[in-house]
Amino acid sequence: MKSRPTDLLLIYLFIDLCILNTAIILTGWINSDFYHWNYREMANYLLQANLAWILTFFVFPKRNLYLRDGYYNRFKRITIRLSIFILISVMIVFLVKPLGFSRRFFLEYTLLFYILKVLFYWSLYAYLKFRRLKGFHTNRVLIVGINDTCLYLRNLIDSNPILGYNFIGFVTSKTTDKADVLGKPVDLRYLIEKHQIQMVFISLPLYGNKKRGDEYMKICNENGVRIRLIPENQRWLRSQVNMESIGDLALINPQEIPLDDLNARFLKRTFDLLFVGLFLILIFSWLFPILAIIIKLSSKGPVLFKQKRTGINKKTFNCYKFRSMQVNEHADTMQATANDTRITHIGRFMRRTNLDELPQFINVLLGQMSVVGPRPHMLKHTDHYSKLIDQYLVRHYVKPGVTGWAQVNGYRGETDELWKMEKRVEYDLEYIENWRLWWDVKIVFLTVFDKKTFNNAG
Repeated sequence: MKSRPTDLLLIYLFIDLCILNTAIILTGWINSDFYHWNYREMANYLLQANLAWILTFFVFPKRNLYLRDGYYNRFKRITIRLSIFILISVMIVFLVKPLGFSRRFFLEYTLLFYILKVLFYWSLYAYLKFRRLKGFHTNRVLIVGINDTCLYLRNLIDSNPILGYNFIGFVTSKTTDKADVLGKPVDLRYLIEKHQIQMVFISLPLYGNKKRGDEYMKICNENGVRIRLIPENQRWLRSQVNMESIGDLALINPQEIPLDDLNARFLKRTFDLLFVGLFLILIFSWLFPILAIIIKLSSKGPVLFKQKRTGINKKTFNCYKFRSMQVNEHADTMQATANDTRITHIGRFMRRTNLDELPQFINVLLGQMSVVGPRPHMLKHTDHYSKLIDQYLVRHYVKPGVTGWAQVNGYRGETDELWKMEKRVEYDLEYIENWRLWWDVKIVFLTVFDKKTFNNAG
């Protein structure tokens, strides 16, 4: 797996190039001589500036991705990088000597670039910090251990809201007076449940303690919690194994799955947005009003049914469906059965044809679901089956899907016997552990055209 800074470096480079080109074009537009310019000269400015900034990234690479302090260090690093950019730009101009090069225009767009860059990253930093404080799209984190490496990791988490982590506390067997120590390793299972933890960082020696590591792994898998190991010997590790990293810390991901990779998640999200966009324009735009009218005429109640379900990292979200039942007080606790009297006539048709699931594409747009993934279950079912099926909560390491590998293999509908849910989990884990983009395409195709998908519907 590629290290996380490598992925972020490319994202930052892309953002910076967008800001740089915007600054050049805006400066040209503001300039009173803009309409008299030779656009070939403008192209030369753009080429020279973009080349200089890319070279700057090689000279002064990803050191400003993760910092131990707040925004002040970012401001300082931005200033240093801009100074290097100016020097490299001057060298390029000296070597190439482009005709009509204006030092005044160069200074103007460089100053504007600096201002826009500072404002953008300050806004991004403030926005992400606000979202983390509010708990939006963040993972609640425990750190097991309290050595120098763990303290350094805690500082990185607190200073870098872009990581999406919210530090909750330390877990250690050492005697300490630190207020953010929540308990001992023997309390890990209890602390995960009490504080609704989604990620656990564990500091372990590189060798030994395998039994303890296996115990941590078992607890985290049973509770649907991601885990990262922080080896003490960082220097040796970096040259020996495939790893992730945060700042200067190398991390081992013992639960590695394909969608842990940023590029894989980007591909899957791109597929989701393209598919949903086409669906909303070509089908949902005319199908929704037709179904809405029929649902309203067939029974009293709202067109859409909203239900709390369990999503990625065990986070609860509102899952949308077309209402297929009479309004009743058991909708959030009682699963539909084969001959359920609560189901309306149009509701039975929609459930057999999967039409009742279509509003979940709204959840996909909101980033709560994916087109393909393990089906989200009611909160009551999540609590019930997590106690009966090993690794049931591993299903929540990825976003839930509108359709899934289990569903196209016929495992959908009522789970009146435990083995039916066990088979769902088996297929879901197979999908999670072996995800590929072409598999999503295949599952979508089977959902529409394979008869097996419609088994057990009703």
